[in-house]
Amino acid sequence: MKPSIPKGTRDFSPAEMAKRNYIFDTIRSVFYTFGFQPIETPAMENLSTLMGKYGEEGDKLLFKVLNSGNFLEKIDASQTLTPNLSPLTLNHLAAQLCEKGLRYDLTVPFARYVVMHRDEITLPFKRFQMQPVWRADRPQRGRYREFYQCDADIVGTDSLLCEVDLVQMIDTVFRALGIRVAIHINNRKILSGIAEVIGQADKLIDITVAIDKLDKIGLENVNAELAEKGLPADAIAKLQPIILLSGTDDEKLATLRTLLAASETGMKGIEETEFILRTARQTLALTPNPSPLTQELVLDLTLARGLNYYTGAIFEVKALDAEMGSISGGGRYDNLTGIFGLPGVSGVGISFGADRIYDVLTQLDLFPAAATRGTRVLFVNFGDAEAAYCLPLLSRLRAAGHAAELYPDAAKMKKQMAYANALGIPYVVIVGQDEMSTDRLSVKDMQTGQQSSLTIDELIAML
Repeated sequence: MKPSIPKGTRDFSPAEMAKRNYIFDTIRSVFYTFGFQPIETPAMENLSTLMGKYGEEGDKLLFKVLNSGNFLEKIDASQTLTPNLSPLTLNHLAAQLCEKGLRYDLTVPFARYVVMHRDEITLPFKRFQMQPVWRADRPQRGRYREFYQCDADIVGTDSLLCEVDLVQMIDTVFRALGIRVAIHINNRKILSGIAEVIGQADKLIDITVAIDKLDKIGLENVNAELAEKGLPADAIAKLQPIILLSGTDDEKLATLRTLLAASETGMKGIEETEFILRTARQTLALTPNPSPLTQELVLDLTLARGLNYYTGAIFEVKALDAEMGSISGGGRYDNLTGIFGLPGVSGVGISFGADRIYDVLTQLDLFPAAATRGTRVLFVNFGDAEAAYCLPLLSRLRAAGHAAELYPDAAKMKKQMAYANALGIPYVVIVGQDEMSTDRLSVKDMQTGQQSSLTIDELIAML
């Protein structure tokens, strides 16, 4: 049998894992700096937890887990698995066959966690999670079926200062990674107001799902999708100048105030957006930044975020110097915990797409040398006596924080040197009888070929 893995999944080599851990460590460090604490939730959730939270398209992408045991005997014998079954019957069968599913994101499981652990947490609760999620999507460049999300959320407050804090955190993460980004901001209340003024308030979800695809499928196809969803031609026509507003952010907001004057919800969204943009820009301007990167903060009325649970500010982050979709996104959700029996707990969060960030760093060659660092010192093995002499020296190096190893076999020198070259180990220590008698080590720099005679203390100091 030829070994393989499912489409949309990947293996990661040691070198790739070192780079991925650089991303995770950078993001995790920023999360801690901003006061977020870690939790984890199971890879599997009950399907009842997941279904209906991501919209119709999201539900289709859920990986369902087949029940264990002899589940077929529970199915009505009159139902047969034929290609002619209606969608309704298929859904009924799926409900009987599958009670669990792989998590689609980290936000819905987090809402479930908050409700289940409400007596153990203190609100406002700031948590972060860095775990894989699964989506039955069509694999393509930058889109995988299994991928990591790095989420930070604040629940238990509706203060817009949380949104400002998230913008600053986004800025901090991408400055630390060396990526120039544009932070796009919009508000679902503005989109709701737009749906109201064009007379299609009941079509808000259809409008946001379609608009969210604008940069992927283009305006013409978005309009075609809106028409398929039942929007009349005059409503689609009214929508065009609104979502394609140009000019500065202030000019866009001024135009929106006029267009949405009759919508209380829309005006509330404008007010929130103005506060976030103004306060975030002031905060970023006053924050000392060692990085000279120039990050952009822009109002983007075409930003919709297709997930149903967003109710306020929404964010999306795109790399300015690489061809890639969004590498971070999130927003405000006012009542996600209400689905699980705890209403009135507002939350806001952001998710960093580690896999896309990896692709951007690779494309721009921005991984630092330290991100791929493995073993720094290899001791050559000449035999039992020499190996015994090297073991305490290995312990000294490791205690000083330097990765070191002894080649396990007394193989030919050429083979041991080839091992060091293959793994990119920068220094090889040669210990023979002369070195053992003088307590001085022959240290070869594998890049320059230069060989030095050093004591163990001198080697530690050099490293």
